[in-house]
Amino acid sequence: MNATNSLILPETGSIWSRAPEAEQALQYDYQLTRKFAYGEMQAFEELYQRHHRRVFNLCFRMTNNVAEAEDLTQEVFIQLYHKAGTFRGDSAFTTWLHRLTINKVLMHFRCNKVRRDQPTLDGVLPEPEIRDARNYGPALALDSLTLKQLIVQLPPGYRAALILHDIEGYNHNETAQIMGISVGTTKSQLHKARKRLQSLLKENS
Repeated sequence: MNATNSLILPETGSIWSRAPEAEQALQYDYQLTRKFAYGEMQAFEELYQRHHRRVFNLCFRMTNNVAEAEDLTQEVFIQLYHKAGTFRGDSAFTTWLHRLTINKVLMHFRCNKVRRDQPTLDGVLPEPEIRDARNYGPALALDSLTLKQLIVQLPPGYRAALILHDIEGYNHNETAQIMGISVGTTKSQLHKARKRLQSLLKENS
């Protein structure tokens, strides 16, 4: 019997309806945090295996730098090691984890003068793809490498809102939860991010 089938899957208390497979995955993550809270190190290792790639992806999209993304991913999971036992399942575990990630990245930007000319590695991630190009108009017909270079020029808060909503596919409520701000503020930052990116796209088209 595999680990997934052997677990009792409790209610998470989430307000969103999900497909059965997604709901089971969310409940499984919650159960892993409970096991880790009771001292089972293997549960933390499994959380890492399940989520480290997406945490790295988010850090990399925010920084556009492989070394910084790797360091930030390590810091996120160190923080998760100390905080996993506090997760109560009131939201999706990924939402909670990505809030830790965004907070860590934004703190990094506040505490460091981030250089934008640091080298990156081609092919580390799929190039960014805007999910709904209607928000950007014909200027979005720019190659994806240039798009990635322009996104990193946005202010960190704008960048986070745009990446979470328009690239990662979170809705406004989820984006607000991850960023720790109101839905209204999320929408405002996303609107300003789109306007700024539109201007940058036109300048580079």
